[in-house]
Amino acid sequence: MDTTEEKAMEAEVLERINRGIIMRTGAYLTNDHFLISSGRHAREYVEKRLVTTEPAFTEGLGNIIAQHFAPSPVDVVLTSGIGATILGYCVAKAHPSRPKLLYAVKGKGKEGKTEVVLPREFFPFVYRGSSALIVEDILTTGSTIRALIRMVEERGGRVVGIGSLWNRNTGIKFHCPFFALVNRNFPTYLREECPLCQKGVPLNTEIGPAVGGSPRRGRGTRRTGS
Repeated sequence: MDTTEEKAMEAEVLERINRGIIMRTGAYLTNDHFLISSGRHAREYVEKRLVTTEPAFTEGLGNIIAQHFAPSPVDVVLTSGIGATILGYCVAKAHPSRPKLLYAVKGKGKEGKTEVVLPREFFPFVYRGSSALIVEDILTTGSTIRALIRMVEERGGRVVGIGSLWNRNTGIKFHCPFFALVNRNFPTYLREECPLCQKGVPLNTEIGPAVGGSPRRGRGTRRTGS
């Protein structure tokens, strides 16, 4: 086995371990019938609100991201959202540059485009020539990360890297280094094409968006591994 194959095998093993850790938080659910935010159906689901509920796990995963980007000097770790900010704190704490931790406020701009606003108190820390490491918990479309990149570059800074716990869309590409502890796509289906619907498997309405705008009704969730 050559070095390339050994590295690929090692990366696969590490990713499986990381996925197992995230599963232990209850955030990664599988072997069920879920409605995801796009309106499509899937057998698997990642509940981002649960990803950072275990402090010890979050610190350990944050350390991995920090060590991956340790060779790059970082002035600020930049996040958006509660879960990502908790993870970002762990990354900033572990990074050898001892960067500041900043967060941006996310919203929708024209035509529903994702926008982020940096609180004025943080302006002095993102300046021309400054370096930022963006941290996200779960990456789905990449729109928030792209908005953060634009914000940093508009202020004259540069993004030296992007770190994430889980990348749900491996087709996304960025112009700066990207690292995710787990890279895992899973099949999704239109409702009318969903094999689970065709088999009569009930939709899990405890997890994910409320179905049809109605309150979620419990039927129990299965948190079993794949």
